[in-house]
Amino acid sequence: MKKLRNLLQKHSGRSSGTITVRHQGGRMKRFLREIDFKRAKKDVWAKVEVLEYDPNRNADIALLVYEDGVRCYIIAPNGLKVGSKVIASDAASIEVGNCLPLGKIPVGTQIHNLEIKPGFGGQIARGAGVVAYVFGKDETSVLIKMPSGEIRRFSPLAWATIGQVGNVDDKNIRLRNAGSNRRRGIRPTVRGVAMHPHAHPHGGGEGRSRVGLKYPKTPWGKKAVGKTRIPKKYSDGLIIEGRKRGKK
Repeated sequence: MKKLRNLLQKHSGRSSGTITVRHQGGRMKRFLREIDFKRAKKDVWAKVEVLEYDPNRNADIALLVYEDGVRCYIIAPNGLKVGSKVIASDAASIEVGNCLPLGKIPVGTQIHNLEIKPGFGGQIARGAGVVAYVFGKDETSVLIKMPSGEIRRFSPLAWATIGQVGNVDDKNIRLRNAGSNRRRGIRPTVRGVAMHPHAHPHGGGEGRSRVGLKYPKTPWGKKAVGKTRIPKKYSDGLIIEGRKRGKK
């Protein structure tokens, strides 16, 4: 049987020994669960064997057992229970946990684990409590209302899973102490002005000092002001309505 769990290697934000991502390191050992975002086994019924916690994401996961004995993990939608049966099929019913092409899903349906390109596997709406909606359809595309409020076109051949991602109350969890972050591999973030001058361009000075030197800088001495807009992407033409700023 294919192994679904492997020990996740620690890199602590380093690439070839050089720190490329700051404030990482010291987390607890954990396993990497291989998630089937593609729902690769089509037209085969599967039973939910167990719902599990995954230390690598805020959503819970479900272990499926297919009729032929193959097991795999999926993101657990809200309302999915142990013993429930799910399927990925063009002819699947609109029930929580089933996976269908967007062209087969009625307008107004809640979805998650949505493909950007058909066959690439789900990449959108995978976090705890997140949900997208089928907003409308036309001759060549399906309109999806994203979790951000943005409305975007997708191919009718892209697959999505019915329902909202589970563990909805994750956003209400508050960390009890600093060690909670340390065990997750998140190290403290120190202000540049509190460092010595060899560690940061803002460091040094007698007493409390301001940034100075005309403009703020990154830890590597580059300007941290000016234009920050990302150049337009090829997919921006698929946006029908932009995201809602300040959306609650």
